[in-house]
Amino acid sequence: MEGVDHLADERNKAEFDVDEMKIVWAGSRHAFEVSDRIARLVASDPVFEKSNRARLSRKELFKSTLRKCAHAFKRIIELRLTEEEAGRLRHFVDQPAYVDLHWGMFVPAIKGQGTEEQQRKWLSLANKMQIIGCYAQTELGHGSNVQGLETTATFDPKTDEFVIHTPTQTASKWWPGGLGKVSTHAVVYARLITDGKDYGVHGFIVQLRSLEDHSPLPNITVGDIGTKMGNGAYNSMDNGFLMFDHVRIPRDQMLMRLSKVTREGKYVPSDVPKQLVYGTMVYVRQTIVADASNALSRAVCIATRYSAVRRQFGAHNGGIETQVIDYKTQQNRLFPLLASAYAFRFVGEWLKWLYTDVTERLAASDFATLPEAHACTAGLKSLTTTATADGIEECRKLCGGHGYLWCSGLPELFAVYVPACTYEGDNVVLQLQVARFLMKTVAQLGSGKVPVGTTAYMGRAVHLLQCRSGVQKAEDWLNPDEVLEAFEARALRMAVTCAKNLSKFENQEQGFQELLADLVEAAIAHCQLIVVSKFIAKLEQDIGGKGVKKQLNNLCYIYALYLLHKHLGDFLSTNTITPKQASLANDQLRSLYSQVRPNAVALVDAFNYTDHYLNSVLGRYDGNVYPKLFEEAWKDPLNDSVVPDGYHEYLRPVLKQQLRTARL
Repeated sequence: MEGVDHLADERNKAEFDVDEMKIVWAGSRHAFEVSDRIARLVASDPVFEKSNRARLSRKELFKSTLRKCAHAFKRIIELRLTEEEAGRLRHFVDQPAYVDLHWGMFVPAIKGQGTEEQQRKWLSLANKMQIIGCYAQTELGHGSNVQGLETTATFDPKTDEFVIHTPTQTASKWWPGGLGKVSTHAVVYARLITDGKDYGVHGFIVQLRSLEDHSPLPNITVGDIGTKMGNGAYNSMDNGFLMFDHVRIPRDQMLMRLSKVTREGKYVPSDVPKQLVYGTMVYVRQTIVADASNALSRAVCIATRYSAVRRQFGAHNGGIETQVIDYKTQQNRLFPLLASAYAFRFVGEWLKWLYTDVTERLAASDFATLPEAHACTAGLKSLTTTATADGIEECRKLCGGHGYLWCSGLPELFAVYVPACTYEGDNVVLQLQVARFLMKTVAQLGSGKVPVGTTAYMGRAVHLLQCRSGVQKAEDWLNPDEVLEAFEARALRMAVTCAKNLSKFENQEQGFQELLADLVEAAIAHCQLIVVSKFIAKLEQDIGGKGVKKQLNNLCYIYALYLLHKHLGDFLSTNTITPKQASLANDQLRSLYSQVRPNAVALVDAFNYTDHYLNSVLGRYDGNVYPKLFEEAWKDPLNDSVVPDGYHEYLRPVLKQQLRTARL
């Protein structure tokens, strides 16, 4: 029935103030008000309609994306939106597009690596979108191994130019978003060669297309790499390929904040420390962790609401069936994902603080915490994106067969999100970077060098290698000190074990290759500790009323104890806890599920997502699922006619046995 809230009974069960939780989720009252206003603005604008994306051809989808981006830019100017508001508007339009790379990669690259003069010149154009840029790093043959890139930028002192060239097919730029059809410029990463010497990979601003008719400039071959996974999904983005045939650019289009080439061709590192590049890296990875929280919370919102609407089995004497959300198997799969969405939200908030801290330290030439910040952000990008991609797929399964429908919102959400496991660093490769840092930290423990930041717990190695959990009853697992110590001891012991095993090899690099799988597990343990510790730290802040705090407390310990259950082998094999204590953790976990159950729908309402943004029949705010599923079914082009096209040519002959017998 239209206008009826089918989830009203669920909402009435809530034991906390949902409006208070909305502010906690948003980060502040101001952030909530901005998001709420902009989300409703987008939802009410017919240009941003997206329910028909799956039925569009690739060309139609791409053209609709261009229209939405142009309309969004127009609205930003008309409404005089702030940078924050403009960012929220692009977010709620919710269609992968060239603007994502322009604002998310091209502009930050120039800010981070360009001189003040270069920033004045290029950012004034980019900020007005008089030029549109992308980030051309990845090549056909090299992704994670940036130092293996093959594109060359050779300095010609006769003309004071760099010659950009693609020497092999595998040197072709491949994947950059916005490159295929839109970008007029790119920050191109190439091997800088001057006076016969290769100085490694550097960034260069290269114009790709005419600003008059948009045609590619001479000696540049550029296009789209083709259709990607899913209907709609990431196919609205023009991921591209790019090849250069000795393309010349002025010397001053090399990004020269960190190093430069003089008129005579001499390579000169700048006085600005090269560690500045870490600032941009922390910023980009912080946004990726925030995106993980957004994507996972969308999937969890859909699965939670539908689990409350859907009834299956359990009816007695003609009574109503049981809500799917009441089955413990559903809770055991769904509630840890709900807890993870909140956990990733709060660790994302902390990463914003870390970015500010790193920026301030860089300005003061304090580089002491940079290696730790780099390892931490690499690990959290890997951990959160992997868990989110897996979590979205689990939410699809939690919705049964209907979750497989495009109109559930989950297949497209998965197809849009899953590349995050690869871009900005392959997730396994990133965890190995974390592992290298952990091995270095363990090796320095006896030298008097004190571990900093998220590795500070390693400074208590003597205690953590010997301690035993003091948990004696299930409720003890709600003690933050007990939980933290268990996660710290597990992480440290796994790292120390890897270090000991490494020391048995004469060749350390060979040992590292041999122990790769163990090292990844140790890195994951360290990163899970970070997320748990930041969630617990959030609980110590003044956040909301008693009801809000209790729900966050429940979610925090669901997150921690579910990880303990999932990685029980780690905790037992390192003698961090006993089998009896593991059993008590499971008892407590079941109790926490029961406490979250009446609050589940309200906890996803706190995400404050409009139906437009969710784009899901199953996740509708009013829970009116079944009539809307039929509405969506009737919209499919196959239902335009009762008798399908092709009936007379192909189906009728089969039914009437009128197919000619083939002669062999």
